[in-house]
Amino acid sequence: MDRTERFYRLDQLLQERRVVPMETLIDDLEVSRATVKRDLEYLRDRLNAPIVWDREHRGYRYEVHSEDPPRYVLPGLWFNATEVHALLTMEQLLADLQPGLLSAHIEPLRTRIRMLLESVDHSAEAIENRVRILHTAVRPVRPELFQAIASATLGRTRLVIEHYNRSTDETLEREVSPQRIVYYRDTWYLDTWCHLRKGLRSFSMDAIGHVSSTGKKARNVAEAKLKAFFEEGYGIFSGQASSTAVLRFSATNARWVAKEVWHPRQQGEFDADGRYELRVPYSVDTEIIMDILRHGPEVEVLAPPGLRDKVRERLAQAGAVYGD
Repeated sequence: MDRTERFYRLDQLLQERRVVPMETLIDDLEVSRATVKRDLEYLRDRLNAPIVWDREHRGYRYEVHSEDPPRYVLPGLWFNATEVHALLTMEQLLADLQPGLLSAHIEPLRTRIRMLLESVDHSAEAIENRVRILHTAVRPVRPELFQAIASATLGRTRLVIEHYNRSTDETLEREVSPQRIVYYRDTWYLDTWCHLRKGLRSFSMDAIGHVSSTGKKARNVAEAKLKAFFEEGYGIFSGQASSTAVLRFSATNARWVAKEVWHPRQQGEFDADGRYELRVPYSVDTEIIMDILRHGPEVEVLAPPGLRDKVRERLAQAGAVYGD
């Protein structure tokens, strides 16, 4: 039996019998003397179980004082080792997702998770040292701004945002109905209904300089419509997919690209030479060009011609930076 089951069995034995000798606990639980002692110490020290050693009867028992209110009860929810390890991953994600972003609200939850982690045979610290979640090119969001956006999104109220457009170097004020918050490639995005453009738009939250609530009720957009608009295209650039990129990867890169998910509706197949041909729907080519370029000479754009020309031009521009 696992440790959780042993805790309940220990409690049952101590409840049913006046005194339980150590040998009985060892035989019943089918564990070593050291394990029984550790379990008893955990119940006593962590859960305030009134377990005492009865010298006269040579065994363990519950010490109950009728004048004291009950302070000990086994928690109604326990986790096995696999589930606790999953909780650990969640705890690490909460810690590393965005330093300081939701610390005031998350810290109590992290404390509870760590207490659950201590209920397995390895300490939380020992397990935690084996898991690392690394982030790259993170664009931080001010905590107070995130809080305001999150509150409006969950409370279904409209916001007025000041958004900086990097491509035009302009800041524009918009009234939006927030639909959902998205964390994608270490960046936070806000999916909205934009009342200025009268359509769905996504905004990088690090480019939002100021937010204020209008107090007006947000416009709700059906989930099916959100999914069709924000998930049909490639990456974070939204819109109905209007083109399909056909990419051919070298046999070397094909070994891992074939296992990558670039888009939910992608198609791929190997050719006789071990190369991998990947077909990816997209609406805006900005992000897919960036992903193509990171493979350098190990990928060729076969179609459409416009995408092939853009990639060729970008590669030529990069080559010109380095000269002959």
